Amino acid sequence: MIDLNGKERCEEIAQYVIETGATVRAAAQKFEISKSTVHKDLSYRLRFYNKALYYEVKEILMHNKAERHLRGGEATRRKYLEKSK
Repeated sequence: MIDLNGKERCEEIAQYVIETGATVRAAAQKFEISKSTVHKDLSYRLRFYNKALYYEVKEILMHNKAERHLRGGEATRRKYLEKSK
């Protein structure tokens, strides 16, 4: 687990999300913190620490949110394909 102060953690998570397009869940797994902490860091705290980074991350989070129903549907399809084999 990475031990960083709040500002450093927010900015490091934000850079990771920007570089990889990762979801909140993926970022939480990578940094070994909860999804709610990642979400709070990116959607609230980052705004006060680094506005430019906040707006970049916000676009990615909105994109991921718009696509989440597709990812969920694909996961369900794979699940039932595996069960049928």
